[in-house]
Amino acid sequence: MSLFTVIEAEKELISNRQLETATFGMGCFWGPEARFGSLPAVIRTRTGYAGGTTENPTYRTMADHTETVEIDFDPAISSFQEILLHFWRNHYPNRDQYKGQQYVSSLRYHNEQQKRTIELVKAEMEKELGEIIETEITPLAHFTLAEERHQKYYIKRYPKILEQLQSLYPTEQSMRNSTFAARLNGFVKGFVTRDQIVTEIQCWPVAEIARRQLIEHFLNLKW
Repeated sequence: MSLFTVIEAEKELISNRQLETATFGMGCFWGPEARFGSLPAVIRTRTGYAGGTTENPTYRTMADHTETVEIDFDPAISSFQEILLHFWRNHYPNRDQYKGQQYVSSLRYHNEQQKRTIELVKAEMEKELGEIIETEITPLAHFTLAEERHQKYYIKRYPKILEQLQSLYPTEQSMRNSTFAARLNGFVKGFVTRDQIVTEIQCWPVAEIARRQLIEHFLNLKW
């Protein structure tokens, strides 16, 4: 599949969609990025740092920041409420599970509507879990992208796959923002099956030739 076709297909995929962004931490950011990257509603994923007071955090100098995942998603497929349920049902949200600030459960809301939804879903989840949730909930002040080695981490454990993807995406940014790469990262981690990815791509609102070629490329990846 040509580079032009992949990138143009993904542009077409998000055209005329009103995307929302969710920012959260649930332990080491590698796993949550793959988990959420497997969801049909999620268009883009990225890892980074948020919640702290120091400027320009890095993995080695994180200070009081937390490992964080940020996703762009289509609320017409999964609402923010559904994203929150997936968040709380897939990690332990209380502080005694974690050491220090790096891995704490956190939600960084983008607006007052997100804050209200978080409060409602939190109350619902506390009833479901039978305990008080200690997730750190604050407005998002700033999100700093993590180093590229932490983006789509599970793909990067397979050099042959990474090499094939780099032939499709000319820059680190283009692969980081790729929906296909997000699904592949979830597939490698075991959060989505080969058949589920094929079925989803068949329903993408893009040109038929792009769907066909993207599925062919996925099925022909050499590990």
